[in-house]
Amino acid sequence: MTTTIAVTKSITTLVNVLTVEPENQQKLIHLLRESTEGVVSKLDGWISTSFIAAKDGSRVVIYSQWRDLASVQAMQADPKMIAYFPKVASLAAFDSLAGEVVYNHHA
Repeated sequence: MTTTIAVTKSITTLVNVLTVEPENQQKLIHLLRESTEGVVSKLDGWISTSFIAAKDGSRVVIYSQWRDLASVQAMQADPKMIAYFPKVASLAAFDSLAGEVVYNHHA
């Protein structure tokens, strides 16, 4: 599968919004990329991950697609991922939600 934004119940979307000091945004992106390429992308149920960096450097959004909610929960409980959480927390505050895309409008 490829990254898509489509109205469907067949994919669970995980969105994380990380608030970071602008001088730490690139360091945070590097850490997130390391965890995505080294751990997340190897987990069962993972489909794709994209980062969106705020132009003012204050936030990073992670848009991640998973087969289902159980796959998201398994990732969050994986010991290799748990090891990254304190590293991320040292750079940024974050909030997340797992859900499904319920509306999409485009040209």
